[in-house]
Amino acid sequence: MNISQTRLEVMHFLGQSMDSFIDSFLKPIDTNWQPSDLLPDSANENFLAEVKELRLQCRELPYDYLAVLIGDIITEEALPTYETWLMDIEGIGQTNKSGWSKWIRMWTAEENRHGDLLNKYVYLSGRVNMRQMEISTQYLIADGMEIGTARDPYRNFVYTSFQEMATNISHRRTASLSKQYGNNQLSKICGVIAADESRHAKAYRSFIQRIFEIDTSEMMLAFEDMMRKKIVMPAHFLRQQGEKIGSTFSHFSDAAQRLGVYTTIDYTDILENLIKEWDIGNMRSLTDAAERARDYLMGLPDRFRRVAERTTIKSPLEYEFNWITR
Repeated sequence: MNISQTRLEVMHFLGQSMDSFIDSFLKPIDTNWQPSDLLPDSANENFLAEVKELRLQCRELPYDYLAVLIGDIITEEALPTYETWLMDIEGIGQTNKSGWSKWIRMWTAEENRHGDLLNKYVYLSGRVNMRQMEISTQYLIADGMEIGTARDPYRNFVYTSFQEMATNISHRRTASLSKQYGNNQLSKICGVIAADESRHAKAYRSFIQRIFEIDTSEMMLAFEDMMRKKIVMPAHFLRQQGEKIGSTFSHFSDAAQRLGVYTTIDYTDILENLIKEWDIGNMRSLTDAAERARDYLMGLPDRFRRVAERTTIKSPLEYEFNWITR
Protein backbone atom coordinates (compact mmCIF):
# COMPACT_ATOMS: atom_id res chain seq x y z
CA MET A 1 0.00 0.00 0.00
CA ASN A 2 1.55 3.27 -1.13
CA ILE A 3 0.24 6.18 0.89
CA SER A 4 -0.55 9.60 -0.51
CA GLN A 5 1.89 12.46 -0.75
CA THR A 6 -0.36 14.35 1.65
CA ARG A 7 0.19 11.72 4.34
CA LEU A 8 3.95 11.96 3.90
CA GLU A 9 3.76 15.74 4.20
CA VAL A 10 1.66 15.48 7.37
CA MET A 11 4.12 13.02 8.88
CA HIS A 12 7.04 15.28 8.01
CA PHE A 13 5.27 18.28 9.52
CA LEU A 14 4.50 16.48 12.79
CA GLY A 15 7.98 14.96 12.92
CA GLN A 16 9.46 18.45 13.15
CA SER A 17 7.75 18.86 16.54
CA MET A 18 8.72 15.45 17.89
CA ASP A 19 10.99 16.78 20.63
CA SER A 20 7.99 18.47 22.25
CA PHE A 21 6.02 15.19 22.13
CA ILE A 22 8.97 13.36 23.70
CA ASP A 23 9.26 15.96 26.47
CA SER A 24 5.52 15.72 27.16
CA PHE A 25 4.98 11.97 27.06
CA LEU A 26 8.28 10.21 27.84
CA LYS A 27 10.44 10.47 30.94
CA PRO A 28 14.19 11.21 31.21
CA ILE A 29 16.12 7.95 31.30
CA ASP A 30 18.36 8.88 34.23
CA THR A 31 15.41 9.59 36.53
CA ASN A 32 12.97 6.97 35.24
CA TRP A 33 12.21 3.81 37.24
CA GLN A 34 14.13 0.67 36.32
CA PRO A 35 13.20 -2.99 36.98
CA SER A 36 15.85 -3.33 39.70
CA ASP A 37 14.09 -0.59 41.70
CA LEU A 38 11.10 -2.89 42.20
CA LEU A 39 12.78 -6.24 42.76
CA PRO A 40 14.89 -7.81 45.53
CA ASP A 41 18.52 -6.71 45.25
CA SER A 42 20.74 -9.75 44.72
CA ALA A 43 23.70 -7.84 46.22
CA ASN A 44 21.78 -7.27 49.46
CA GLU A 45 22.37 -9.64 52.37
CA ASN A 46 18.57 -9.84 52.82
CA PHE A 47 18.07 -11.01 49.24
CA LEU A 48 17.11 -14.61 50.04
CA ALA A 49 14.67 -13.50 52.75
CA GLU A 50 13.06 -11.05 50.34
CA VAL A 51 12.73 -13.72 47.66
CA LYS A 52 11.16 -16.07 50.21
CA GLU A 53 8.59 -13.39 51.07
CA LEU A 54 7.95 -12.76 47.36
CA ARG A 55 7.28 -16.48 46.82
CA LEU A 56 4.91 -16.57 49.80
CA GLN A 57 2.92 -13.67 48.33
CA CYS A 58 2.66 -15.49 45.00
CA ARG A 59 1.61 -18.83 46.44
CA GLU A 60 -2.13 -18.06 46.45
CA LEU A 61 -2.38 -16.28 43.10
CA PRO A 62 -5.29 -17.96 41.23
CA TYR A 63 -4.79 -19.98 38.05
CA ASP A 64 -6.69 -17.59 35.75
CA TYR A 65 -4.79 -14.64 37.19
CA LEU A 66 -1.44 -16.27 36.46
CA ALA A 67 -2.57 -17.16 32.93
CA VAL A 68 -3.51 -13.53 32.24
CA LEU A 69 -0.36 -12.17 33.88
CA ILE A 70 1.88 -14.48 31.87
CA GLY A 71 -0.01 -13.72 28.66
CA ASP A 72 0.58 -10.03 29.36
CA ILE A 73 4.28 -10.70 29.96
CA ILE A 74 4.64 -12.57 26.67
CA THR A 75 2.87 -9.70 24.92
CA GLU A 76 5.31 -7.21 26.46
CA GLU A 77 8.31 -9.41 25.62
CA ALA A 78 7.36 -9.41 21.92
CA LEU A 79 8.58 -5.80 21.75
CA PRO A 80 11.01 -6.46 18.84
CA THR A 81 7.99 -7.13 16.62
CA TYR A 82 6.36 -3.84 17.56
CA GLU A 83 9.46 -1.73 17.02
CA THR A 84 10.11 -3.33 13.63
CA TRP A 85 6.51 -2.75 12.60
CA LEU A 86 6.50 0.91 13.68
CA MET A 87 9.83 1.64 12.03
CA ASP A 88 8.39 0.35 8.75
CA ILE A 89 5.51 2.85 8.67
CA GLU A 90 5.71 5.18 5.69
CA GLY A 91 6.85 8.64 6.77
CA ILE A 92 8.88 7.39 9.75
CA GLY A 93 12.30 7.48 8.10
CA GLN A 94 14.20 5.02 10.28
CA THR A 95 17.58 6.24 9.02
CA ASN A 96 16.81 9.67 10.45
CA LYS A 97 18.20 10.18 13.96
CA SER A 98 15.50 12.68 14.90
CA GLY A 99 11.76 13.06 14.45
CA TRP A 100 9.61 9.95 14.28
CA SER A 101 12.40 7.39 14.49
CA LYS A 102 13.66 9.12 17.64
CA TRP A 103 10.19 8.81 19.18
CA ILE A 104 9.94 5.11 18.34
CA ARG A 105 13.38 4.30 19.74
CA MET A 106 12.68 6.16 22.96
CA TRP A 107 9.16 4.69 23.26
CA THR A 108 10.70 1.23 22.75
CA ALA A 109 13.28 1.93 25.46
CA GLU A 110 10.51 2.73 27.96
CA GLU A 111 8.41 -0.27 26.93
CA ASN A 112 11.40 -2.60 27.14
CA ARG A 113 11.46 -2.29 30.94
CA HIS A 114 7.97 -3.80 31.27
CA GLY A 115 8.82 -7.27 30.04
CA ASP A 116 12.16 -7.18 31.88
CA LEU A 117 10.51 -6.38 35.20
CA LEU A 118 7.64 -8.86 34.95
CA ASN A 119 9.88 -11.63 33.59
CA LYS A 120 12.27 -11.35 36.53
CA TYR A 121 9.42 -11.19 39.00
CA VAL A 122 7.70 -14.39 37.83
CA TYR A 123 11.08 -16.14 37.62
CA LEU A 124 11.53 -15.48 41.33
CA SER A 125 7.92 -16.43 42.12
CA GLY A 126 8.35 -20.17 41.57
CA ARG A 127 4.87 -20.33 40.00
CA VAL A 128 5.92 -20.22 36.35
CA ASN A 129 7.45 -22.75 33.98
CA MET A 130 9.93 -20.28 32.54
CA ARG A 131 11.03 -22.48 29.64
CA GLN A 132 7.47 -22.86 28.36
CA MET A 133 6.81 -19.14 28.76
CA GLU A 134 10.03 -18.41 26.85
CA ILE A 135 9.01 -20.80 24.07
CA SER A 136 5.69 -18.99 23.69
CA THR A 137 7.51 -15.66 23.64
CA GLN A 138 9.89 -16.83 20.93
CA TYR A 139 6.97 -18.13 18.88
CA LEU A 140 5.09 -14.83 19.20
CA ILE A 141 8.10 -12.85 17.99
CA ALA A 142 8.82 -15.33 15.19
CA ASP A 143 5.17 -15.44 14.05
CA GLY A 144 4.82 -11.66 13.90
CA MET A 145 1.38 -10.08 13.69
CA GLU A 146 -1.22 -9.05 11.13
CA ILE A 147 -3.31 -6.06 12.18
CA GLY A 148 -4.67 -4.65 8.93
CA THR A 149 -2.78 -1.37 9.00
CA ALA A 150 -0.31 -1.96 6.14
CA ARG A 151 2.31 0.82 6.31
CA ASP A 152 -0.23 3.64 6.69
CA PRO A 153 0.62 5.97 9.62
CA TYR A 154 -3.00 7.04 10.12
CA ARG A 155 -4.25 3.47 10.56
CA ASN A 156 -1.23 2.47 12.64
CA PHE A 157 -1.71 5.34 15.08
CA VAL A 158 -5.39 4.45 15.49
CA TYR A 159 -4.16 0.97 16.40
CA THR A 160 -1.53 2.19 18.86
CA SER A 161 -3.97 4.64 20.48
CA PHE A 162 -6.40 1.80 21.05
CA GLN A 163 -3.83 -0.75 22.16
CA GLU A 164 -2.03 1.48 24.63
CA MET A 165 -5.38 2.20 26.28
CA ALA A 166 -6.15 -1.54 26.37
CA THR A 167 -2.80 -2.42 27.95
CA ASN A 168 -3.27 0.33 30.52
CA ILE A 169 -6.60 -1.24 31.52
CA SER A 170 -5.13 -4.73 31.64
CA HIS A 171 -2.14 -3.80 33.81
CA ARG A 172 -4.27 -1.56 36.03
CA ARG A 173 -6.74 -4.39 36.64
CA THR A 174 -3.99 -6.94 37.36
CA ALA A 175 -2.61 -4.42 39.86
CA SER A 176 -5.98 -4.16 41.61
CA LEU A 177 -6.48 -7.92 41.67
CA SER A 178 -3.00 -8.67 43.02
CA LYS A 179 -3.68 -6.23 45.86
CA GLN A 180 -6.91 -8.09 46.62
CA TYR A 181 -4.90 -11.32 46.71
CA GLY A 182 -2.56 -9.77 49.29
CA ASN A 183 0.38 -9.23 46.93
CA ASN A 184 1.26 -5.56 47.32
CA GLN A 185 4.61 -5.85 45.57
CA LEU A 186 3.10 -7.24 42.37
CA SER A 187 0.33 -4.66 42.60
CA LYS A 188 2.93 -1.87 42.61
CA ILE A 189 4.78 -3.45 39.67
CA CYS A 190 1.65 -3.70 37.53
CA GLY A 191 0.67 -0.19 38.60
CA VAL A 192 3.87 1.51 37.45
CA ILE A 193 3.65 -0.31 34.12
CA ALA A 194 0.02 0.81 33.74
CA ALA A 195 1.13 4.40 34.33
CA ASP A 196 3.65 4.14 31.47
CA GLU A 197 0.94 2.76 29.17
CA SER A 198 -1.34 5.65 30.10
CA ARG A 199 1.29 8.21 29.08
CA HIS A 200 1.98 6.37 25.84
CA ALA A 201 -1.73 6.19 25.03
CA LYS A 202 -1.99 9.96 25.49
CA ALA A 203 0.90 10.43 23.07
CA TYR A 204 -0.59 8.36 20.27
CA ARG A 205 -4.01 9.93 20.78
CA SER A 206 -2.37 13.35 20.50
CA PHE A 207 -0.76 12.31 17.19
CA ILE A 208 -4.21 11.42 15.85
CA GLN A 209 -5.68 14.66 17.18
CA ARG A 210 -3.08 16.66 15.27
CA ILE A 211 -3.68 14.65 12.10
CA PHE A 212 -7.43 15.30 12.38
CA GLU A 213 -6.65 19.04 12.49
CA ILE A 214 -4.57 18.84 9.32
CA ASP A 215 -6.12 16.08 7.18
CA THR A 216 -9.59 15.62 8.65
CA SER A 217 -11.41 13.57 6.02
CA GLU A 218 -8.60 11.11 5.35
CA MET A 219 -8.04 10.58 9.07
CA MET A 220 -11.77 9.92 9.50
CA LEU A 221 -11.70 7.30 6.76
CA ALA A 222 -8.67 5.61 8.31
CA PHE A 223 -10.39 5.50 11.71
CA GLU A 224 -13.51 4.00 10.16
CA ASP A 225 -11.50 1.40 8.28
CA MET A 226 -9.72 0.22 11.42
CA MET A 227 -12.97 -0.11 13.36
CA ARG A 228 -14.65 -2.03 10.54
CA LYS A 229 -11.74 -4.46 10.59
CA LYS A 230 -11.83 -4.52 14.42
CA ILE A 231 -8.74 -3.99 16.55
CA VAL A 232 -6.94 -7.27 17.14
CA MET A 233 -4.69 -7.77 20.12
CA PRO A 234 -0.89 -7.82 19.62
CA ALA A 235 -0.82 -11.37 21.01
CA HIS A 236 -3.49 -12.75 18.65
CA PHE A 237 -0.93 -15.29 17.32
CA LEU A 238 -0.17 -16.53 20.87
CA ARG A 239 0.55 -20.26 21.12
CA GLN A 240 2.16 -22.86 23.32
CA GLN A 241 4.69 -25.51 22.38
CA GLY A 242 3.21 -28.07 20.00
CA GLU A 243 0.18 -25.94 19.11
CA LYS A 244 -0.90 -24.14 15.96
CA ILE A 245 -0.41 -20.42 15.56
CA GLY A 246 -2.94 -18.42 17.58
CA SER A 247 -4.42 -21.46 19.35
CA THR A 248 -3.71 -20.19 22.88
CA PHE A 249 -5.01 -16.68 22.42
CA SER A 250 -8.72 -17.46 22.83
CA HIS A 251 -8.05 -19.24 26.13
CA PHE A 252 -5.97 -16.30 27.35
CA SER A 253 -8.79 -13.92 26.32
CA ASP A 254 -11.39 -16.07 28.08
CA ALA A 255 -9.38 -15.95 31.30
CA ALA A 256 -9.11 -12.15 31.02
CA GLN A 257 -12.87 -11.91 30.44
CA ARG A 258 -13.66 -14.16 33.41
CA LEU A 259 -11.45 -12.09 35.73
CA GLY A 260 -12.67 -8.78 34.33
CA VAL A 261 -9.11 -7.80 33.42
CA TYR A 262 -10.04 -6.93 29.84
CA THR A 263 -13.54 -7.47 28.49
CA THR A 264 -15.75 -6.76 25.50
CA ILE A 265 -17.23 -3.85 27.49
CA ASP A 266 -13.71 -2.40 27.82
CA TYR A 267 -13.27 -2.59 24.03
CA THR A 268 -16.47 -0.58 23.61
CA ASP A 269 -15.50 1.93 26.30
CA ILE A 270 -12.16 2.59 24.60
CA LEU A 271 -13.87 3.28 21.29
CA GLU A 272 -16.36 5.60 22.96
CA ASN A 273 -13.55 7.48 24.72
CA LEU A 274 -11.65 7.94 21.47
CA ILE A 275 -14.75 9.26 19.71
CA LYS A 276 -15.28 11.77 22.51
CA GLU A 277 -11.64 12.83 22.81
CA TRP A 278 -11.25 13.37 19.07
CA ASP A 279 -14.66 15.10 18.99
CA ILE A 280 -15.75 12.98 16.04
CA GLY A 281 -19.41 14.01 16.26
CA ASN A 282 -18.66 17.71 15.78
CA MET A 283 -16.27 17.45 12.86
CA ARG A 284 -17.38 19.39 9.79
CA SER A 285 -16.08 20.24 6.30
CA LEU A 286 -15.77 16.54 5.51
CA THR A 287 -15.95 14.83 2.17
CA ASP A 288 -19.12 12.82 1.53
CA ALA A 289 -17.25 9.57 2.21
CA ALA A 290 -15.81 10.96 5.44
CA GLU A 291 -19.27 12.11 6.59
CA ARG A 292 -20.57 8.60 6.09
CA ALA A 293 -17.55 7.31 8.01
CA ARG A 294 -18.27 9.72 10.88
CA ASP A 295 -21.91 8.62 11.03
CA TYR A 296 -20.83 4.97 11.08
CA LEU A 297 -18.37 5.62 13.92
CA MET A 298 -20.91 7.55 15.98
CA GLY A 299 -23.32 4.63 15.93
CA LEU A 300 -20.72 1.97 16.63
CA PRO A 301 -20.43 2.12 20.45
CA ASP A 302 -24.15 1.41 20.93
CA ARG A 303 -23.94 -1.52 18.53
CA PHE A 304 -20.86 -2.91 20.29
CA ARG A 305 -22.42 -2.39 23.72
CA ARG A 306 -25.52 -4.37 22.80
CA VAL A 307 -23.32 -7.23 21.66
CA ALA A 308 -21.09 -6.96 24.73
CA GLU A 309 -24.07 -7.08 27.09
CA ARG A 310 -25.18 -10.34 25.49
CA THR A 311 -21.71 -11.84 25.83
CA THR A 312 -21.66 -14.50 28.48
CA ILE A 313 -18.63 -15.05 30.65
CA LYS A 314 -17.27 -18.45 29.74
CA SER A 315 -16.74 -20.94 32.50
CA PRO A 316 -13.21 -22.31 32.86
CA LEU A 317 -12.36 -24.72 30.08
CA GLU A 318 -10.37 -27.89 30.40
CA TYR A 319 -7.35 -26.17 28.96
CA GLU A 320 -3.95 -26.34 30.54
CA PHE A 321 -1.56 -23.43 30.28
CA ASN A 322 1.82 -25.10 30.33
CA TRP A 323 3.31 -21.84 31.60
CA ILE A 324 1.93 -22.42 35.10
CA THR A 325 3.32 -24.72 37.77
CA ARG A 326 0.82 -26.05 40.26
